[in-house]
Amino acid sequence: MGGFGRYLAAALAARVASEGMGMAVVLLALERTGSAAHGAFVLTAWLAPHVLAAPLAGAAAARTRRPRLFHAGALAGFATAVAALTVLLGRGPVPLVLAVAVLGGSCGPMVTGGLSSLITALVPAGPGRDRAYGWDAATYNAAAVTAPAAVGLVTALGSAGPAMAVLAASGALAAALAATLPYEGQGAGPAPGAPRAGLGAGLAALWRVRELRAVTSATTLGFVGIGSLTTVSVLLATELGSPGGGGVLMTAFAMGALGGSLTVGRITSVEPGRLVRWALAGTGAALAAAAFAPSVAVTAALFALAGVCDGPLLTATLRIRARYAPDGVRTQVFTLGAGLKLTAASAGAALVGIAADAPAAALLAGIAGLLLAAALLHALTVPREPAGAARAEAAGPTEPSAGSATASAGPRTPEGP
Repeated sequence: MGGFGRYLAAALAARVASEGMGMAVVLLALERTGSAAHGAFVLTAWLAPHVLAAPLAGAAAARTRRPRLFHAGALAGFATAVAALTVLLGRGPVPLVLAVAVLGGSCGPMVTGGLSSLITALVPAGPGRDRAYGWDAATYNAAAVTAPAAVGLVTALGSAGPAMAVLAASGALAAALAATLPYEGQGAGPAPGAPRAGLGAGLAALWRVRELRAVTSATTLGFVGIGSLTTVSVLLATELGSPGGGGVLMTAFAMGALGGSLTVGRITSVEPGRLVRWALAGTGAALAAAAFAPSVAVTAALFALAGVCDGPLLTATLRIRARYAPDGVRTQVFTLGAGLKLTAASAGAALVGIAADAPAAALLAGIAGLLLAAALLHALTVPREPAGAARAEAAGPTEPSAGSATASAGPRTPEGP
């Protein structure tokens, strides 16, 4: 298996562990304590550190002179925390359980954006790298489909404890595979005499580089809606007379997203900024139609269509981050972008909890409105592309811009992000 093949295996294993935690923690808490709320508190402690740990993780990854140890160690810490929660949840002191969850969640940014930032050192710049980001995005969607199903199956056959153990083993496999990746040119620390990127350098790049600012603001707004989609799907299916149909709707969405990332997301001839707008607008339009669907079957078909539109969004986002992130802060840009989206999704889940008494169709229409607004926001904030720029991109990357957050960054050479 080549370097990129091992990377995909590591990314899939890590993201299966991450995606399965939401369901497994709640099931385990319910099984051992009789209270799903206890699991919700532990899950909150797991998710809360992501946005705070993102700049720290990105800066540390950029400065380390032993990237293999850092990346594999972060994944090993993630797996160890899952294993510890498997033993402690419902049995150990609550403060200890919450502390373990916070420590494990602090490794989360390396499972998402931190891993994706490695692709620039594994695949040369050009259409091949763009396709690589399509495969990377597919690991998220594949994990979103398989992880909840695996957790549910293992729990049904035994209990939630073994399901958590499976997730811990998946995280450990990711760490072992990450230790075998080639890290030449990745995270070798700053060059002698070069200024070190501070903790705020990644955030500065996200704000000052217009392409990064546009995609980050748009996807963050969109994920306020996406974060509430699971809860709204359950409410909507119940209103349509199928209380158990929420899982069907979300499975349809996840399957559509996997298909979209493996097909539309791999089209490298489309400028990634345009793909972001199409994906957000298409997802919003499909969900808006689903709000008026008369049955669960029709709603599921529209959710699948929404997923197909959503699938290319992550691919395009990763391509933009890799192309425009300034030298020295690439990992910070990746981890911060992922952390902001996750925080936005958590906020969306909280908002729909507050408004849970509203009609589900109205809530779904609100989600669609947020996604359409995100597409409009991107269109208004992205720099206007000069004529022929898309053809130039297809021909190959141009000379890199200066590697600072204040510079107007452009496409990178194979040596740069």
